[in-house]
Amino acid sequence: MISPLRFPGVKSLLRIIPAFAVALSFATPTSAQERMRRPPVEITDTLRARELFVSNRWEDHPDSNYERAIEGKRVTDSIYDAVTEGVVDYQKITYRSRVGDMDIPAYVYQPLEKRGPGGHPAMVWVHGGVHGNWGTSMWPFVREAVERGYVVIAPEYRGSTGYGVEHHEAIDYGGYEVDDVMTAYDWLVENLPHVDPARVGIMGWSHGGFITIHSITREDHPFQVGVANVPVTNLIFRLSYKGPGYQRSFSTQQRVQGLPFEQRDIYVERSPYYRVDDLETPLQVHLATNDTDVNFVEASQLVYKLRDMHPLLTESTIYIDPPGGHGFSRRVNRETLERNDTPEQVDVWNRTWTFFDWYLRPYQTEPTPVTHSSR
Repeated sequence: MISPLRFPGVKSLLRIIPAFAVALSFATPTSAQERMRRPPVEITDTLRARELFVSNRWEDHPDSNYERAIEGKRVTDSIYDAVTEGVVDYQKITYRSRVGDMDIPAYVYQPLEKRGPGGHPAMVWVHGGVHGNWGTSMWPFVREAVERGYVVIAPEYRGSTGYGVEHHEAIDYGGYEVDDVMTAYDWLVENLPHVDPARVGIMGWSHGGFITIHSITREDHPFQVGVANVPVTNLIFRLSYKGPGYQRSFSTQQRVQGLPFEQRDIYVERSPYYRVDDLETPLQVHLATNDTDVNFVEASQLVYKLRDMHPLLTESTIYIDPPGGHGFSRRVNRETLERNDTPEQVDVWNRTWTFFDWYLRPYQTEPTPVTHSSR
């Protein structure tokens, strides 16, 4: 090793450096000191300031045209009254959510001829959308399910539109809405003796796929299988990616009241991405690379994690730029209410029916024997 003392001036430099470092520590202001010396920020772009502002007050939650939504729901119900006549047994029912605070409307579709006790499997189908609702475009797929022997129930969980201001403002994304949906199972087994309690699955689209994953990752749930189509995946990422206009529908919800940096635990708890560890139920997921609602950069996080952690329990398919993007699996002619099939839509439904049929056995006409391993 070469000693620094052999070089002229180095020894003096070594004596100077510590003193210089001490002086520098006093001369350099801390971040807090620097902030105190800065002049206050002058907001000159008031339009941008208004666009960026996101309230955390429940009173500021975005409202809606409630009368128009109610009228739209009347039209939807009248269409279902017409198209289901003589085809399926259809009714609109209401049940009390297991939360105990409100009534939840739901659509129920059944075969015209019922089998004996426990002779039919059933599915809970969950609509999407922040303040969305169950629409007529689902009819051709419901009809196929019933023709295969399934009973289908589609709940209008809290926050759904078409039921007035109280139902709208009760929105609880990833919270009590999951309980509302799971209560649909309770109604099925309590009111329809021909439904086998051990053969019930759940499926949803977008926000409904989000609820599907939440339902089957709860510690105690009754579902044998789930399918999540283009599901919302990670609210922390999603709100950052979508921006203030989208954030306002979340930060102002009564049981949230804040953005992810303010309510980290709530957003983690309500994001399916962070619930993958708890998955013990077979799950199928479908994504589209050209999805501009649940963008692929968000949804792929879930799929890659599922493939890594649960390769034998889950199936996932990524469709490359299918026609329809976010709604590629639900393309329907709005006038005839018939499927407007693309190869991708045909494929996704073939996979869906195969997955559900494997676990729920719609050909089985007797109830599933009760065993210690049954839910």
